[in-house]
Amino acid sequence: MIEIRQPDRAAMEAAAARWNRIAKPLHSLGVLEEDMIRIAGMTGSPDIDLGKKAVVIMCADNGVVEEGISQTGQEVTAAVTRNFTTGNSCVCIMAERAGAEVIPVDVGVAERLEGCGHVYPLRSCRIMDGTRNFAREEAMTEAEARAAIQVGIDQVRRLKERDVRIIATGEMGIGNTTTSSAVASVLLGKEPSAVTGRGAGLSDEGLKRKVQVIEKAIARHRPDWQDPVDVLKKVGGLDIAGLAGVFLGGAAFGIPVVVDGFISAVAALAAERMRPGCTAFMLASHVSAEPAGEMLLEALGLKPVIRAGMCLGEGTGAVAALPLFQMAADVYGRMSTFEENEIEEYQEFSHA
Repeated sequence: MIEIRQPDRAAMEAAAARWNRIAKPLHSLGVLEEDMIRIAGMTGSPDIDLGKKAVVIMCADNGVVEEGISQTGQEVTAAVTRNFTTGNSCVCIMAERAGAEVIPVDVGVAERLEGCGHVYPLRSCRIMDGTRNFAREEAMTEAEARAAIQVGIDQVRRLKERDVRIIATGEMGIGNTTTSSAVASVLLGKEPSAVTGRGAGLSDEGLKRKVQVIEKAIARHRPDWQDPVDVLKKVGGLDIAGLAGVFLGGAAFGIPVVVDGFISAVAALAAERMRPGCTAFMLASHVSAEPAGEMLLEALGLKPVIRAGMCLGEGTGAVAALPLFQMAADVYGRMSTFEENEIEEYQEFSHA
């Protein structure tokens, strides 16, 4: 496994000092100011450049769909993955506006994807044809889980070589709110019923069945909450493992990685448990409307910049945050200082 970096404290101090000199009320951009300071620490420089952006979307199927825990069939994973390659999906349309390249990655789509569109070429990194049904057997082997994690790390390495400055995370895989709920339940130490939502839309009976499937799988496989790879291999998904690798890669190569929603946050927590300190290289985009959305961000210690009740997935929340980060970086880098405007600086006062 790779070694992760430590944030550059000197760069963070310089960035904080820069914010305090800019001719505006202190801390008035809130979390966006904090995130620019954190980005300085991630990249090792107070000169912030977010010019080149990408969204990495891990695509994979989940065998647990056999249990009827989703409103749609497994074939939708392949259909939406193809749409990524043609630019015909929600995240692609949003990424175009945000100025981000879309990187769809096939880490385990059950259907063979050949002859896809070439607006955004599909990266074929298939580990297996989707995970096994964890209601009956472990989702994958440890070797398969680690291979998926490595796929994520490799994507970040390639983007680093291309001078990408910030990476948003996304996923596609029918049934992945079930796998994510299972992983969240174990890592957060919460009952499945407390972290499991309706996903793309389930009836009351469907939600009840989803919770029961997760409860039985955890009882059957007994994933070790202290070993995130064990949790991923027993009740996780290839997309979650791949995204965990992206977060690890961000911490290894000094690139800010934006957490999307519920599924992405589960992967982020798995990465942090694998390599404590990874969160220093993560930015939170929004709070997912799924039940565990807030819980996961609290566990990660991250503050979101958007609260909009989103739960679409694909990386849409992370991509929606990219223009906000860019605007904050523009203010940080371009706005004149109190001194340049010959205005007395604001003073910092402590509060009792």
